[in-house]
Amino acid sequence: MTFRQFAINNVIRNKRLYAAYFLSSLFTVMVFFTFAIFAFHPAFFDGGIRAEVLYGMAVAGGIIYVFSFFFVLYSMSSFLQSRKKEFGLLMMQGMSTRQIRLMVFMENMFIGFFATLSGVLLGLVFAKAILLLAENVLVIEETLHFYFPLWAIVVTFVSFIVLFLFISLFVSFILRTRKLVDLIKGDKQSKGEPKASVTLAIVAAVLLAAGYAAALYVKGQAVIIAMLPVIVVVTIGTYLLFTQLSVYVIRRLKSSKGIFWRKTNMVLFSDLSFRMKDNARTFFMVAIISTVAFSAIGTLYGFQSYLTKEVKEMNPYTFTYSSFEGEEPLTQDQRETIDETLDNYDIQAKKASVELDYFDVDNSKRPQVLIAKESAYNRFAALLGKEKVDVGDQEAIVVTDSSRVMIGASKKARLMDVPIELTDGGSIHPDRLISTVVLPEMFSYYIVDDDTFTALPNAVESKSYTTWQATQGSQEAIIEAGRVLQNTFQPGRFQAIDYSVYTINKSFGPVLFIGLFIGIVFFVSAGSFLYFRLYSDLDQDKNKFKSIAKMGLTDKELKKVINRQTALLFFAPMVVALMHGAVALTALSHLFDYNLAGEAASVLGTFALIQIIYFGIVRYFYTKQIRRAVFY
Repeated sequence: MTFRQFAINNVIRNKRLYAAYFLSSLFTVMVFFTFAIFAFHPAFFDGGIRAEVLYGMAVAGGIIYVFSFFFVLYSMSSFLQSRKKEFGLLMMQGMSTRQIRLMVFMENMFIGFFATLSGVLLGLVFAKAILLLAENVLVIEETLHFYFPLWAIVVTFVSFIVLFLFISLFVSFILRTRKLVDLIKGDKQSKGEPKASVTLAIVAAVLLAAGYAAALYVKGQAVIIAMLPVIVVVTIGTYLLFTQLSVYVIRRLKSSKGIFWRKTNMVLFSDLSFRMKDNARTFFMVAIISTVAFSAIGTLYGFQSYLTKEVKEMNPYTFTYSSFEGEEPLTQDQRETIDETLDNYDIQAKKASVELDYFDVDNSKRPQVLIAKESAYNRFAALLGKEKVDVGDQEAIVVTDSSRVMIGASKKARLMDVPIELTDGGSIHPDRLISTVVLPEMFSYYIVDDDTFTALPNAVESKSYTTWQATQGSQEAIIEAGRVLQNTFQPGRFQAIDYSVYTINKSFGPVLFIGLFIGIVFFVSAGSFLYFRLYSDLDQDKNKFKSIAKMGLTDKELKKVINRQTALLFFAPMVVALMHGAVALTALSHLFDYNLAGEAASVLGTFALIQIIYFGIVRYFYTKQIRRAVFY
């Protein structure tokens, strides 16, 4: 057997531990290769979005590449940690330190080469499906047809071979500093249960509570100011949570005889305490990485939802044409152009027109305010299928819906306390407040009955609006008709809301798509860290449970202990990350004064479900190996 064959056989014999490293590296290569396929796609070179997509792909590829370096480095350190005794025995048999470094180098390059090759091949297999997904998520008009991505293959292959080469050299260099006695004694021996400081445990709880309170309390622009201090405080608190507070809680539970001596709790808590020193750092790293993934994806998804929903809510009409005072209103030729365009795209719509008058109120201390007739409001309400209003004599209603976008403005204080002055010297005080979107007006306004409207002073400004509300027609036709009409009229005069939303999604699509993939890479890597932590202790767990089984541990009790042990490993950092993510997205909703509960629940719930499925799969195979070693 040659030395090269010996190194390759070492990888094959340790395939259980190397499997997660290989698959995670493969997935990382495939994601990077996917970005390369997009970046070098011919459609982007001919389309108008080439520059922004290429820039986004370059940034995303750089982030993934840098993160891959640290991920591979961590993976290799896990392997070296689990194989210390093996290296020590090889040195006792006469293998030199130089030969061990060479063996580790060859093993890592062997895995890296095939992970890169497999990632590229798997990326080619799923390339068409990924391109189809990208067409919908990126919201682009070009068809991303399949092509042979030669440049993508070259860039991916060279980049990751260089990465694995550098990592292999670096790990080999680090390994030479190990002494034989350290390697022999380093085979999964306990480093001792860390001492829990009561003071630091209290500090951990205080820091997390303070960080959460600050994030949930601040509103508006203060969220940006508080962001960095909150991140620092919560990060420190999370580290102390796993290294101090969790150890303190375990010790308290162990000191309670009613809990510690109950059924199999002794095995669970003793084992958890025995390995807490190593697990604490892994928990912290997984919690922070997962929080970054949750927050990044939740922020991008929430921001896109905020933009599109806000635009839709404030502009409920399919098409709107506006002309300001002094400008010519919609002409007959323009009406015919619009009607002809709608007919060409098989769109049927209800139409309504209104002249909106604006007045100075409160001695001109406030901006000009719209005062609308009851008849005009009800006509547009009927167009939208909303409830009409009945305004009494000498009565005024304040309508508000979007004044919240004016930072510091209160809906009620904006107009409810401002009377309407009449030409006869009298005034009307508003007595009702309703929240709805009917008239094409961004800010709060009044509604008065038609007779009262004639007693108002002269308006200082008038605007003419004509709206069309589509009742029949496909979404694609409405978007295309909106594009044609917006390009036909003077900018800012004609608005097609569906086309505007389409434009937002088109601009935001690449960012969301890139953020989604980066978040998935982070999340999968975090899961791989947990896998390494669990399976690096597999041999030790086999010996431990064999000994306990001799004292009467049943198969049912064994599965119960393993379930709890693996559940703590997988869900302790994940629950913390979900809490961090929920608080972060809540703070984001305070920044925009927009409820992101639905978006946050979707993102966090999806990742929680993925983690549960991943946990179920890993637990099944882990339990199977333990039971086979103990009872068979």
